[in-house]
Amino acid sequence: MTVCEPRMDRSINVLPLTEDRFADFVHLIQALAEYERLPPLDPAAVARLRADAFGQRPRFEAAIAVDETGVAVGYAIWFETYSSFRAQPTMYLEDLFVMEKARGSGAGRLLFEHVRRLGHERGCGRMDWQVLAWNTLARDFYARRGAQWLQDWLTYRIDY
Repeated sequence: MTVCEPRMDRSINVLPLTEDRFADFVHLIQALAEYERLPPLDPAAVARLRADAFGQRPRFEAAIAVDETGVAVGYAIWFETYSSFRAQPTMYLEDLFVMEKARGSGAGRLLFEHVRRLGHERGCGRMDWQVLAWNTLARDFYARRGAQWLQDWLTYRIDY
């Protein structure tokens, strides 16, 4: 997740992901992969993304940030999980990314606040996400918004 402190010198709008903006969404995900030095999406992954976003039972929600010319400059993906100990849903922010040329425009802040507000409106008890240890730009962005780094928790993963 990569973002920067806003420098509100251009107009940014946050829009829900729609099928007509899906190509923009994929382009932004490809840009995040490049930033994180990950392999690009293959055609099968793009097809799964489309099906998971717009299928009968969507697996995630997403929004894109567009500038005043309508160019997509950032995106967020989120979904709900559940905390048994809080007995409340948790809003999970999977991705938050802003293109380098738009960092400082307020796009990251607007996307973050959009997801944060949705979680609050839906009765979520908290919002969680992960940040790569080397990404100090993102870590600083979240710290300025009052986020706490949970040093006691370690992330584990099993790939299928």
